Amino acid sequence: MTTALTLSAIQYTALDGGIPANVAEHIRLIEDADDHGARLVVFPELSLTGYDLTGLADPERWVTAADPRLDGLREICRRTGITAVVGAPFREADGTPRLASLALHPNGGLDAGFKVSLHGPEQQVFRAGDQAVILDLDDWRIALAICLDAARPVHAGDAAAAGADIYAVSALYTAGEDHRLALHLGARAMDNRMFSVLANLGGTTESGPSAGGSGFWGPDGLPIRQAAGTGTEVLTATLHYSALDRYARERPARNRPAPSSRGPAAG
Repeated sequence: MTTALTLSAIQYTALDGGIPANVAEHIRLIEDADDHGARLVVFPELSLTGYDLTGLADPERWVTAADPRLDGLREICRRTGITAVVGAPFREADGTPRLASLALHPNGGLDAGFKVSLHGPEQQVFRAGDQAVILDLDDWRIALAICLDAARPVHAGDAAAAGADIYAVSALYTAGEDHRLALHLGARAMDNRMFSVLANLGGTTESGPSAGGSGFWGPDGLPIRQAAGTGTEVLTATLHYSALDRYARERPARNRPAPSSRGPAAG
């Protein structure tokens, strides 16, 4: 089993100009993460559009699994060997609207995770998911969560019981929610003795200015590294499995596959 995983949490300020402009900026930031040795890159909630629910009346603001506007992201993932998790309004093949984290793999596959804990006007725009999607990467298991999912202990607990080593949260925490943010990420990590990662949307949104705070927490619940401000920032850390091994007796029995040398899961 690979004993360390280098990953980047991207605190991202969404650009005006729709999906094409944001895809181009995502590509630039993935290249930056590649320079730091990342194997996994996590972007915030709705990173490809910004948190602009009123704008979703425009059908061009939605993406699908085969959307050609994602081709540049597919290519940078293929070229660098990085799995990139991006946030988007997503329509399934049958038209079901989802608030999604899309994992684009180097082999061209795509895994889609859907926000479970929709709130406020999101409930009129999207259909909720039912559980965390778990990615397999270098024999690490990464559960995807979106914003309010992290406030529900059962969401992370179910992911941990399914074998998650890392709880990766794409979110929008706004100014004044700094303490809430730290409690959620620290508690989810400590309660389940796994790492947690936050990619928070930066800048100013229709819900207010960002709280910043993107970063990494260890299985002891303590922060490893966090963003210095509220704008776009690439934060990279190397997580070591030995930190999880210290808590082996406290971690629930894992329903996880036997270790192998496989790469990212196909979509």
